[in-house]
Amino acid sequence: MTLASYDAEIEDSGLEARSREQRAINHGIGLLQKVQAGELTLPEQTDAFLYIRDLWAFFVQDLASPRNGLPEQLRVQLISIGIWIVKEAERNREGQLNDVADLVAVNVAIRDSLG
Repeated sequence: MTLASYDAEIEDSGLEARSREQRAINHGIGLLQKVQAGELTLPEQTDAFLYIRDLWAFFVQDLASPRNGLPEQLRVQLISIGIWIVKEAERNREGQLNDVADLVAVNVAIRDSLG
């Protein structure tokens, strides 16, 4: 395998990872939109908030890793956003909040930036 082949493989791997992240966030957005529309039962709402919370907890952990290839300033900003999302999802799950519009908007912005 040539050096160019390795570079292409690494680039494809990064594109594939972004695509998986985008699909995961898109699934969460769909769940939040169903919460927003009142289409989910209370247990389903709980599951939706747990999904978003756990997804972003995973992202935050990955972003905090020194092996993450993103620039440090971007990682710090995304970690801050991720912590906010985790907290908002938890506050909604616990019934302290009753509005997911901001969660939807932020997740849409992040998803769209991955494309």
